[in-house]
Amino acid sequence: MKQIEKAEKLMVNQKSKISPVAPVLPPFESREDRIGRYFKKYLKNFVFDEFSPSYLQRVIKVKFMAGVPIPMRKEDLEAFCGGEGLKVLHIAENMAWIMGIDPKFKYVPQYVEYMNESFNYKILEGLIKLGRDAAEEKDLDRATIYFRAALILKPDYIHAMHSYARACMEQYMNSNDEEFIGRFKAEAHEYYELLTEVHPRLADAYYFLGYSYLNMGLYQKAAFTWQEFLRKSKNGKDKKEIRQRLEQLKQPIEIEKGCNSVMAGRWSEGIQILEPYLDTNFKSWWPLSYYLGVAYARIGKINTAFSSFKRALSINPSHAESMLELADLYKISKDKENERKYRKKAELILGEQETGKEEGQKEEIQK
Repeated sequence: MKQIEKAEKLMVNQKSKISPVAPVLPPFESREDRIGRYFKKYLKNFVFDEFSPSYLQRVIKVKFMAGVPIPMRKEDLEAFCGGEGLKVLHIAENMAWIMGIDPKFKYVPQYVEYMNESFNYKILEGLIKLGRDAAEEKDLDRATIYFRAALILKPDYIHAMHSYARACMEQYMNSNDEEFIGRFKAEAHEYYELLTEVHPRLADAYYFLGYSYLNMGLYQKAAFTWQEFLRKSKNGKDKKEIRQRLEQLKQPIEIEKGCNSVMAGRWSEGIQILEPYLDTNFKSWWPLSYYLGVAYARIGKINTAFSSFKRALSINPSHAESMLELADLYKISKDKENERKYRKKAELILGEQETGKEEGQKEEIQK
């Protein structure tokens, strides 16, 4: 089910001064926050105070802010003095920071209401400009925070969606941390997909989504997406680049087709498609050897399957599925020692992966 279809089951944002047309996507803050953990450190830059009762009596339209903590940088405290000393725009920018850092912060609904009372859609343009300026200065955290704040105010705002996806992509391309890369990559991918659904005429979304599919090894999806880009784009240089990419994808698409045949249980068909690529540069792709091994094993070519799985492990030594397949083959061969050896290795790797997931979940709960 696509994201938009899922949105129908969730509360959809209402129209407002900032968003005269009700957004078609659910509130940004209702999503799983994959990357918020990396921004929590910026909360230490803020302290909180409240609007004074006298100020709230004078400015009746924000009376709902009574008792709501107002974020300020430490240097703002002296000027704040109940609200008169700080410009509304400055207060809103501080609120944007808190929203972008933690969309699930308790007072985000009040901050959104405050901004809707104080501004119109131009506040979105301001946040996007601040974010893009930060991105140009290579301050990707600041950029990402501004874009997240804009998405809270209007979750289907095309410039916020596009800029957020680009910022997330830049974030993971500049990191060596595997978990960090995985979280930002998933976020970027989701927003490029959403862009093609919500704003289907935006050619750039298909351009970047194609590369995202390519990085995931989904070559057929990359090709379909890029073909859509070619239909929508008027950028000659980019179209030339993508035509070259599509030409390069012809063989990977065939390999993917062969792997899909194996996964569907069409063993002989998969072997027929995949075997010729063992005499090409694609021999170094571990999935080629793994899926051939699965197909060989299922049709009883045990020795050939052994060779395929070992070749897959020589390329990708931590591939637990190849180890488990080898263990099963050793069991058939009644080689208990090697069966135990490979099964134990696989269990250790899978256990480490599960532990990593549990630690990540605990960290989210604690935060």
